[in-house]
Amino acid sequence: MFPYELEMERLDGSKESLGDRRGDVLLVVNVASQCGLTPQYEGLVSLHHKYQDQGFTVLGFPCNQFGEQEPGSSEEIATFCSTTYGVDFPMFAKIEVNGENRHPLYQILTGVEDGENAAGDIQWNFEKFVVSRDGSVIRRFRPMVTPEDSELVGAIEELLAK
Repeated sequence: MFPYELEMERLDGSKESLGDRRGDVLLVVNVASQCGLTPQYEGLVSLHHKYQDQGFTVLGFPCNQFGEQEPGSSEEIATFCSTTYGVDFPMFAKIEVNGENRHPLYQILTGVEDGENAAGDIQWNFEKFVVSRDGSVIRRFRPMVTPEDSELVGAIEELLAK
């Protein structure tokens, strides 16, 4: 189950309870600003805008564990995301998604299997998790699956229809 009890720090330093997202369909993504996959921000923004009025939210979690591709400060990340891609979905302070300092959120998410029945460590930037309105982590999509992918969009639309 999704850890609604966790309080997270946003890029602007404010705190947000994940419980504030209870009842929404969520797409949780570990992100980076200097990655070959960074243009996926464009698709994430598009998804967020298309479905936000139906109770859908993208949650972005910057991580610097993959090739040090998120080296900036929270302010630098926020500026890059907003000016380059128009990111207006919730973005949180940098966290670790793998290893002994793995954030509690990702301790739960990494237990979810992908489409090939493989759970475990996050492979790279832009790994995606779809969470239902009741907090069940429904699907895991590896980094190369784009936000426009029909399977990913279908999973979101199916949950929004419920």
